[in-house]
Amino acid sequence: MPGTNPPVTNPVIPGFHPDPSICRAGEDYYLACSSFEYFPGVPIFHSRDLVHWTQIGNALDRPGQLRLPPDSRSSGGVYAPTLRHHDGRFWLIVTNVSGDGNLLFTSTDPAGPWSDPIRLPGVHGIDPDLAWDDDGTCWCTTAGVGQIRIDPHTGETFGERRSLWSGAPGAKAPEAPHLYHIGDYWYLLIAEGGTERCHGVSIARGRTPQGPFEPCPANPVLTHRGTDHPIQNTGHADLVQGPDGSWWMVLLGVRPHGGTPGWHVLGRETFLVPVTWSDGWPVVGELSPVLARPPWPLQEPSAPPVRDDFDLGELAPGWISLRSRPEENCTTKERAGWLSLRAAGASLDDPDVTFVGRRQQHVSCRTRVLVDPAQGRGGLAVRLDEQHHYEIEATPGEVRVLTRVGPFRSEVASHPTAADGPVTLRIETAVTGTVSDARQGPDTVSLGVEDARGAFTELAALDGRYLSTEVAGGFTGRVIGMYAAAGTVHFDWFDYEPSGPGGPG
Repeated sequence: MPGTNPPVTNPVIPGFHPDPSICRAGEDYYLACSSFEYFPGVPIFHSRDLVHWTQIGNALDRPGQLRLPPDSRSSGGVYAPTLRHHDGRFWLIVTNVSGDGNLLFTSTDPAGPWSDPIRLPGVHGIDPDLAWDDDGTCWCTTAGVGQIRIDPHTGETFGERRSLWSGAPGAKAPEAPHLYHIGDYWYLLIAEGGTERCHGVSIARGRTPQGPFEPCPANPVLTHRGTDHPIQNTGHADLVQGPDGSWWMVLLGVRPHGGTPGWHVLGRETFLVPVTWSDGWPVVGELSPVLARPPWPLQEPSAPPVRDDFDLGELAPGWISLRSRPEENCTTKERAGWLSLRAAGASLDDPDVTFVGRRQQHVSCRTRVLVDPAQGRGGLAVRLDEQHHYEIEATPGEVRVLTRVGPFRSEVASHPTAADGPVTLRIETAVTGTVSDARQGPDTVSLGVEDARGAFTELAALDGRYLSTEVAGGFTGRVIGMYAAAGTVHFDWFDYEPSGPGGPG
């Protein structure tokens, strides 16, 4: 309504978008996230107001930039980028734990293309950060927390890695370092406690980028450990100034649902929280699902399309695949207006299965595809990793609901369909509502078929806890997508939309 200032919601980037790193270039903000075993890697987002974000590309969209062998493990691959704007260029540093180690990329346009990788064999440890001193010296700080001087143009390192500051004495997993020159101090921001329920953010300061560093007396400056807050696992933060000069923090968190211990299914998401300063230290504001409206004009949100009819020559940047995406196995050019997937692996148990999906961004959502299985076998799946997935699979004349939970694989339902022609497959997820039992799961995943009138025939309703991080482990979140397990399978359209409460997206 005119004259009102409605609040905005957290997370600002919902779904599996962890380890956010943010930079500002003029009036524009850019943000990068981890992508792990998925290709293309490192999604890049743009915003003018820190609240509404649009994915503009993926930094690592060529095989020469991102090598993920077929045997690379789930939750391996690309860890924790740092994105910075310096000297008229954008700089992105990441760790590929599946073989190539620490890599540095540059671009004049964050939407791409990005350069081929500059390898950093002398930089050890995950979560690399880049910071430039006033004289142009570039410092790379990694988990642990340690630091080494580098030449970002060549990858050469100078001297030995030296320890800086590792947070609270005895704290688990000091990581995610970011170094900032603010006023008279250099600030070292880190995460500690591990990326589970004890996660937190701490900070120290020194007069030089090499320290020594004095810890903030109020550390951790942000944590939800030991609370019943709806946002948990808060950490891995980065700082940026807003359009009005105020300070803000982006960080990861999760939204558990259900009974004990609470299960999160969407992965670690990107949240935004205000920051003020007192006595030279940052004071982090309240992190909540509803964020007080910032004091500058907000852009109109540009929600991603609910439906993809595969009419374009290239897939939109939100589509991701497992480890690689050879054009011979995934194309919109073989059959006009259709996405054609040619099988590699024989099932979603296989690391090289042909799969194209998008991150689930709402705990309650409905996904539908029109699939033609005349030349193969495939369908629609909800995936967490090779050992945790539910799918509805079509062959000529039949669909089946299949599950994989740990070592157990089952066919839980089947249903006859027409012997020829396409069929509409549908998966719905719905939160379980008020928790009345400590054993209650986070949501229900329903799989079935839809007729020409849109009527849904549910074939199975499955407990969503088995597709949660608390059960499966790892660092990712659910991805809903299409796959081929034999022959070639064609998909005419993919439709995803929120279907109830459960958060922004």
